[in-house]
Amino acid sequence: MKTNIWILNHYASAMYFDRGGRHYNFAKYLRRAGYAPVIFGANSKHGKAERFLETDALWEERIAEEIDTPFVFVRTRTYDGNGKQRVLNMIDFYRNVKKAAKEYAAQHGRPDVIFASSVHPLTLVAGIQLAKQFGVKCVCEVRDLWPESIVVYSSRFTKNDPLIGLLYRGEKWIYRKADALVFTMEAAYDYIVERGWEKDIPRSKVHYINNGVDLEQFDYNKEHFCVDDPDLDDPDTFKVVYTGSIRLVNNLGLLLDVAGHLKERRVKFLIWGSGDEREALEQRARSEGLSNVVFKGRVEKKYVPAIVSRADLNVMDMQEKNELFRFGISPNKLFEYFAAERPVLMYQLDRYNPVMEYRAGFVAQNKDELVSCIETLAGGQQWEAGWTPACSRKAAEAFSYQTLTAELIKILEEDQ
Repeated sequence: MKTNIWILNHYASAMYFDRGGRHYNFAKYLRRAGYAPVIFGANSKHGKAERFLETDALWEERIAEEIDTPFVFVRTRTYDGNGKQRVLNMIDFYRNVKKAAKEYAAQHGRPDVIFASSVHPLTLVAGIQLAKQFGVKCVCEVRDLWPESIVVYSSRFTKNDPLIGLLYRGEKWIYRKADALVFTMEAAYDYIVERGWEKDIPRSKVHYINNGVDLEQFDYNKEHFCVDDPDLDDPDTFKVVYTGSIRLVNNLGLLLDVAGHLKERRVKFLIWGSGDEREALEQRARSEGLSNVVFKGRVEKKYVPAIVSRADLNVMDMQEKNELFRFGISPNKLFEYFAAERPVLMYQLDRYNPVMEYRAGFVAQNKDELVSCIETLAGGQQWEAGWTPACSRKAAEAFSYQTLTAELIKILEEDQ
């Protein structure tokens, strides 16, 4: 049994204060299974010129008492935005987490396995190098495809850019050197084949563990943190709920288009969240007389279960087809929607889609189908594939962190 599991995630430190998140939940259930996880993250806040802990020390340990797990806050510079300072912040973490890990090992003992997680690849490189020094296994977790994400989302770079080519070579090196790979994307091996790397990276090395939901915490919050909201409690309207960011990429303008077609129906669109597009969308709703659209603002995450569990239909982002989605999706709110045991409405995604796999909701391919689906459901009829609460609960259980951690343990314990 590989008891001491070190988790490296540059951005994990916020989980200590939020008392939740992917690696927080992994640590929770690893601890219950008899393991001793330790989480290493940066002491600087993501995208803000602030630190979680103000200290000159290379690292500082805090214990997350609810899950009995140490968090090691590693010193890094602060940064604001996505410029040069953010890159230097990544380099800080890469350098300092290795130094901190050695000092931590001298005081608390060596790891039995290292679980290094992206977003950025330097954390994975640090994990591989530390594992080699300690003579232990390194499992690399890829939650974001770098540099593929840069190519898809940036207008500055193409696949033929020399810097992107260098990053692709670095990515391949990581995949080759890691003892095992965990992807949050179901079709990650399709990506490896597309890159032409299958000869160097066997399928047996690649594993899939999506994001998920802590059902225990979800059910507790649903019961103990209720939101008093007359729109949610209105028995005479069909409630379409969206929770999350309100940014251009979420394409909620399309949801307002749909609302415009349903102004005369007993349908109300309730939008929880914040973002730089909220003000413009609110102004548009006012100017178009969309009284059936209500922006509720941001709420603490603990209130989300009570909100989504009282919806008649929970909707995902309205993003147009994305090149990265062909490998799978992993939005956190999808799994909360499953746990709510209410149907989910997904837009355009027709491959590697858990909503379709578990019959946990409905998929529309265009605006007319979105309108038709909501209109049909609001009228008390089914639309396309049938849905039941049991379908959603089955999906939630498949993506519960208790289930996902059991899958992770198999990978961590697997012989190299």
